Amino acid sequence: MIGNDWDEKLTIIENSPGFKKFMHLIDDKYKGSVVYPPKEFIFNALKLTSYKDTKVVIVGQDPYHGEGEAHGLSFSVRKGVKIPPSLQNIYKELYSDLGIAPHSDGDLTKWAKEGVLLLNAVLTVEKDKPASHRSIGWELLTDYIISTLNEKEEPIVFILWGNFAKAKQKLITNKRHLVLTSAHPSPFSANYGFFGSKPFSKTNEFLKKNNIGPINWQL
Repeated sequence: MIGNDWDEKLTIIENSPGFKKFMHLIDDKYKGSVVYPPKEFIFNALKLTSYKDTKVVIVGQDPYHGEGEAHGLSFSVRKGVKIPPSLQNIYKELYSDLGIAPHSDGDLTKWAKEGVLLLNAVLTVEKDKPASHRSIGWELLTDYIISTLNEKEEPIVFILWGNFAKAKQKLITNKRHLVLTSAHPSPFSANYGFFGSKPFSKTNEFLKKNNIGPINWQL
């Protein structure tokens, strides 16, 4: 399904009757309405960031629901698409934290290839209907992914922005990992604890302290 070591980690899920039934449900939703991201990008986060290469996890909610935006990475949009407000604020904090100027587009693929798993809790959404696929079953898979990463011996940084992502903290029980939480970068909440939280420098300080190569956040 994925094409890297995630397939081994998710074998028990992929082979379960319940998951196969769920994927038939997702296929039906793609046939019956306009659903994002394009089907080939549903598992893009896992394809770009293998289990062994995951150093950081940034948890999002569900994909962007506008045409041409989502491509399977949390907070990221495809090249040529207007940068969403939350991502604009992420770029502002990146500049404040590390002095990296805002990028001209919103494609975060380079971060994914650096070892940043950009994981949405829900992997599909109906066009123009935010959260339309929440609670239909994706959370069972993505919670399992987070729990599997929690078992990893090598330390990981989990970045949880906003209350939805913070709820995943209960899955992260391994004390060797670092959990960074703050307000969501949305314009409605960024001024209440996201700006000034310095997640990028804190992440790299932790990785270096554990003899792990830091993330190059430059896009």
